[in-house]
Amino acid sequence: MLVSDFDYHLPDELIAQEPLPDRAASRMLHLVRSSGEWQDRHFRDLPNLLRPDDLLVVNNTRVFAARLYGRRSGQRAQPLSPRNPAAKEFLHGRVEVLLTKDLGDCEWEALVHPGRKIGIGERLFFGENELDAEVVGRGAFGERRLQFRPVPDFFERVERLGHVPLPPYIGRADRPEDRERYQTVYACARGSVAAPTAGLHFTPEILDRIRECGIEIAEITLHVGLGTFQPVRADRVEEHKMHGERFSISADAAEKINRALEAGRRVVAVGTTTVRTLEFAARETGRVTRGSGEADLFIYPGFRFRVVGVLLTNFHLPKSTLLMLVSAFAGRELVLKAYEHAVRERYRFYSYGDCMFIE
Repeated sequence: MLVSDFDYHLPDELIAQEPLPDRAASRMLHLVRSSGEWQDRHFRDLPNLLRPDDLLVVNNTRVFAARLYGRRSGQRAQPLSPRNPAAKEFLHGRVEVLLTKDLGDCEWEALVHPGRKIGIGERLFFGENELDAEVVGRGAFGERRLQFRPVPDFFERVERLGHVPLPPYIGRADRPEDRERYQTVYACARGSVAAPTAGLHFTPEILDRIRECGIEIAEITLHVGLGTFQPVRADRVEEHKMHGERFSISADAAEKINRALEAGRRVVAVGTTTVRTLEFAARETGRVTRGSGEADLFIYPGFRFRVVGVLLTNFHLPKSTLLMLVSAFAGRELVLKAYEHAVRERYRFYSYGDCMFIE
């Protein structure tokens, strides 16, 4: 299967650069797999599309200010441009770091720019020496391992010094309001470097309407990292290897999910990260087990879904693993036709964009 089979044309102006003032005002393309038909709706219609016995599963991970700008050891950094303090302007000694995974004991996996110039043993400094780290290793996917000097308030310093890690297709610097808007309203488990974007459309009022319908909600956690946004560099889909991301499923969530499966009820996954977590946890027995670990499941056409029956998802980049997952769920040809319709109808794409409800 070729990666190029998952390509499509998207005009740049359809890439959403800003969130809507009202989260729930997003458009929603309702796609029915059995008939191959779709309908243009709005996200506020979601409670009416759910069944009273559905189980809605959300990813409660919380994004942190994971992008840090600092300087290299032995270098004197020039200031960043005041016009755009988060711009990728790397003058003498400047370095950008994106923390992607907490490895424990003050060690982090990170993407570093300019990566080729920074070797093992070099030290990186952030703020007025508020944080510093040594490069202690390299990973298989181009990442570095950073060993930070222990400080008691590490995350508080990161949140103060760091920037919201907006995706590169959002062509602007992050702003203070992104700290709230690039976050689901139910986010609580800190650890992601990208938002589970299908969840960005929910408001407390929408969640209340869903609960009033008697619909159960379960929360799981997958901390979004390299596995979600890592580009596919192989020509053939089967040659791509996913990077593991940390997940956690509580006993309560596992019980709700398995109870729904045993009763033949629909499990409605909010976002591709939720799908990957549930299907990874159920890969051996068909039932979701409680616990935590590293999910590295790569879902592409031909995959057999054992848990998820309905999917709420945003629109994804061409030739991405996320588009492949959606294609596995609904069929590649149908998904690409639906994407063509969304382009014609001027839907807003990607993280701050509109969504699809696929049943």
